[in-house]
Amino acid sequence: MKVIAINGSPNKEGNTFHALTMVGNELIYEGIEFEVLHIGHKLIHGCTACKKCSVNKDEKCSITSDDLNLWIQKIKDYDGIILGSPVYYSGIAGTMKCFLDRLFYVSGSNGNLFRHKVGAAVAAVRRTGGSATLDSLNHYLTYSEMPLATSNYWNVIHGRVPGEVNEDAEGKQTMSVLGKNMAWLLKMKEATAHSIKSPEKVKKVATNFIR
Repeated sequence: MKVIAINGSPNKEGNTFHALTMVGNELIYEGIEFEVLHIGHKLIHGCTACKKCSVNKDEKCSITSDDLNLWIQKIKDYDGIILGSPVYYSGIAGTMKCFLDRLFYVSGSNGNLFRHKVGAAVAAVRRTGGSATLDSLNHYLTYSEMPLATSNYWNVIHGRVPGEVNEDAEGKQTMSVLGKNMAWLLKMKEATAHSIKSPEKVKKVATNFIR
């Protein structure tokens, strides 16, 4: 089993990275492969709503000025996905938001590539806005029918300068428990793969409220 963590911070080894590493250390301890994909420093275009991914159904975005199409193929092979973002103006960092909008739109338009993978989200913040950011990150995971790994508190850790989150004792424990719970979910899913049938995929019903 293997888990990929998306580092949406512009800083390669900032507090978001430290938080993801705390989760990853628990996964590694449980024998699960762990990798961090740093995208927060890239130039990533936002979704243009062209809907070509829905028409072509080739698991590709029509925008080719960045590496999203390579990342899609990489991420879909993992058993678990962790989304990590710093908090800017009480929300997801801009580059990360562009990345997630396109990644999950392509996934959903191509049969839901991440369905039933174990998901988790982490927010790193100086002071406030962590809960709002965490909630926004979870929207992508829950829409994709991904079971969520949780902790003994909201998955938010506090710090200003890189590495300062290591002084947040409660935040560190939250990340540790999250890693343990994610490992447990992954192992339980693997152990029951042949004994419990997963729910059948259904065609999504779309309802418009304005006629």
